[in-house]
Parts: sequence; C-alpha cells; structure tokens
Amino acid sequence: MITLDITDNIAEVTLNAPEKMNALDEQAVAELGQAYTDAAEAGVRALLLRGEGRGFSAGRDISNVDPADDDAYDYLGKIVTPVLRQMAEFPAPTFAAVQGACLGVGLGLAIATDVVYVANDAKIGSPFANLGATLDSGGHALFTERLGAHRTLDLIYTAELMSGEDAVAQGLFSRAVPKDELLEFTRERVAKVAEGATGAFMASRKLVAAIRDERIGLWESMEQENLTQGQLCSTDDYAEGFAAFQAKRKPNFTGTLLQN
Repeated sequence: MITLDITDNIAEVTLNAPEKMNALDEQAVAELGQAYTDAAEAGVRALLLRGEGRGFSAGRDISNVDPADDDAYDYLGKIVTPVLRQMAEFPAPTFAAVQGACLGVGLGLAIATDVVYVANDAKIGSPFANLGATLDSGGHALFTERLGAHRTLDLIYTAELMSGEDAVAQGLFSRAVPKDELLEFTRERVAKVAEGATGAFMASRKLVAAIRDERIGLWESMEQENLTQGQLCSTDDYAEGFAAFQAKRKPNFTGTLLQN
C-alpha cells in the first residue's frame, strides 16, 4: 500500500492503492508512519508525498467498516493523529503533489505537509454531509483559518468540493499546476530544496508554526527570528552560504540541523 523510495537524499513516499483512490485503513496509516520513520533515519534532506493513480487520497477506507461497532475516535485520535504529527515534525522539508480526490484523512495528510502543490482539477472539501459524519484530520482548522467561518460551513453543509485551482486562489495551498505537469513540477522543486540549508529551513518552519499555533505577534516573532539567526551563525551552512555569495559561486550546503 505505502512505498518508500530514497534517491539523492530525497524520500518519495507513495500511497499506492489506486484501485480504491488510496483510501487508508489502519494498516496503511501504520505503514505511512513507518515510511516517515525510515526516511528520517536515512537522513534525507527533503520528502515528497504523492498518490498513485487518479486521486491523491479519498480519505479513510470505510469499505469494510460497520457503523454499528465503529470507533471513529480510536481510528482518528489514536491512529491517524499521531502519524499526522509525525509528518508535520519530519526533520526536513516536505512536499505533497495532490491530484484528484483529497478528502478527509487525505486532506489531513496535505495539511501535515509543509508545501502542497495541487492539480488544477483536484477535488478538495468536506463530503461528510452525505455520511452523517463531520470533517476531520484538521480540516476545520485549515478551512476556518484560510476561508473564514461562513465559507467553511458552506462547504461542510453542502458537501460541495473545490477544484485545486479554486483552493489555491482562496489560500488553502501553495500552487495549482496542470495535472499532467504536477509530478515533474513538484519533483524539480523538491530536488532543489534537498540541496539547500536544511537547518535554516527547519528554523523557519518552527517560526511559522509558532505564529500559526501560538498566535505570536510581530515583535515576539521578530525576536525569535533574531535569536534563530544568531544560532545559525555558528553552522557550517551559514559560513558556506556567505563564502559562496562572496565568491560568486553556488553554495554546497550539507543540511546540518540546529540542535534543540
């Protein structure tokens, strides 16, 4: 179901069940978490998450779920959420290439990824009105923060889906790309980032997370920026970046992380 390929310091994690639109059961979620563990232990400097076939992920695999004895909290709270946290804390920049369906837990995978590029015709939203269920895996937070309360509830109540192009225009994700160009477009950017100063990238991710989750303001975020920059001064990549700039050559970064 989940495959991991590592080449040139890049991990490519693939949701590989196209016959069911990469819907995820408990085993698949566990395999996904293991793929991220293996990629982190390999010391990769960037990671790409993608789905095989027509869709990125249609969410939870409910094909064999009996609602009479279903424990949705157990699946979401004890199985899915820990993996989403693991993904969000991966020690290198992460990217997702999203085509087709990106719903429910599939949407959560995108939310837990640093940078998401979507195909113009991707389908994003909350289909749960048709199931008597509610949006999950961080969808409420993403939609409310980016779209506002009214648009969020409109999507939830009506179960209407946004195209990838509309989702990007409304600020949900980074860029919309023609479907047949999406994977190459994403791989090119992942390859470039994998050659970058990983420690500086992770410092920026930490700052962005503090602004988003802790609601720190301008001056507090500026102070954290100043402290972080001071810490980066002692890294090999900082020295290399300045040396390369002054010598007018391309830097050769090693990707060393800051120590917590």
